[in-house]
Amino acid sequence: MQSMESAVLLARYQFAITISFHIVLAAFSIGLANYLMVLEGLWLWRRRQVYMDLYQFWLKVFALTVAVGTASGLVMEFEFGTNWSELSRRAGAILGPLMFYEVMVAFFLEAGFIGIMLFGREKVGPGLHFFSTCAVAVGSLFSAFWILSANSWMHTPAGFSIDPGGRFVPTDWMQIIFNPSFPYRMVHMSLAAFLGTAMLVGGAGAWHVLRDRDSAHGRLMLSMALWMAALVGPLQIVAGDLHGDNTREYQPQKLAAMEGSWDRPEAGQGEPLRLFAVPDTEQRRNHFEWAIPHLGSLYLRHDLTGTIKSLNEFPPQDIPPVPVVFYAFRVMVGMGMLIVATGIAGVFFRWRGSLYRRRWLLRWTVVMAPAGFVAMLCGWVVTEVGRQPFTVYGLMRTVHSHSGQPLSFVLGTTLAILSVYLLVFGLGLFYLLRAVTRLPAHAAQAVR
Repeated sequence: MQSMESAVLLARYQFAITISFHIVLAAFSIGLANYLMVLEGLWLWRRRQVYMDLYQFWLKVFALTVAVGTASGLVMEFEFGTNWSELSRRAGAILGPLMFYEVMVAFFLEAGFIGIMLFGREKVGPGLHFFSTCAVAVGSLFSAFWILSANSWMHTPAGFSIDPGGRFVPTDWMQIIFNPSFPYRMVHMSLAAFLGTAMLVGGAGAWHVLRDRDSAHGRLMLSMALWMAALVGPLQIVAGDLHGDNTREYQPQKLAAMEGSWDRPEAGQGEPLRLFAVPDTEQRRNHFEWAIPHLGSLYLRHDLTGTIKSLNEFPPQDIPPVPVVFYAFRVMVGMGMLIVATGIAGVFFRWRGSLYRRRWLLRWTVVMAPAGFVAMLCGWVVTEVGRQPFTVYGLMRTVHSHSGQPLSFVLGTTLAILSVYLLVFGLGLFYLLRAVTRLPAHAAQAVR
């Protein structure tokens, strides 16, 4: 029995490893596809060579992320069959078609036009080439649409019935696709992909401006990235707040774990904002809590005295691993706030006319290059670990979703996947860093 529990836990770690690599690549692909669309559109409009230079460079990086990201996604498909076959058996009638739509509608749309993007610029007209870039950008969002719909259904299941064999049977596909958490998750994840890509591109641009203040390529990348952080960052805060309201309604245990709230405050006291604490799942309380009174109620219930359901209101077997969710949520929010602050600083110094001379800001932007993807990974941890102990929330437990594979099998496949991923992604990261440092240093006209 203990060996089987260990096998389930290791299978969860295996999926966490594969999804962590895949989600970064998938989000980077979404962000880059839309960034390329903007670059080519600006080139068609203004005919400045700097836009096409950057398009050609980031197109190569985009092709790499799509290729490696596709391979990492295929591994997860196999994991559904090897480690989580019971989930596939019971929920396959719903999850299977959604993943099929992702492959047929989105993947082939992307794959069909990437060839034109890579090799067709000299063979087709600029209009058709731009159309291909737009098709790939739209296809990347379609891909996210179907995958997030399937994932969101597991969090907020709707539009189904359960047959005598325990299988989930679709009854209303509109309710399945547009389940209660899907719209919030789609917006939140799409904005996260844009911000993560912007910070990485901005870090590359800042690095080149540090080397050469007049680098048109570096200035353009930095300028576009900081505008994205300043304009989209606040939108992400609003989207996150709306997503939190949805979580409060449909997944109250997760929200309580995010807040580290073990007991409801007395009437009129409101929820505090716990900046730091050490959650203790055995004693069901926090140690070394550092909190600001009432401030939690302001963003949780939009008043100063509102409360949420606390962890002690649920059976112990139904609450997620609180420390993991609690800390990951704070890292996500902290990184998000730093991204917004970086964008606002960029707007301020642009207004002062000294953006490209503020070396401390340029160095900070280089340091912040991975911040968007770190925040995204932490947000994914909050989402998925916060759903535990369920795979289909409230209806199917993770322990009942496992295939029953022995610990030795799961351990072997985990080590094999980890070894290959470290090699492949290590080489990919080396290529990316090497390519970024070799961007053209000059262009005909600097970006002001």
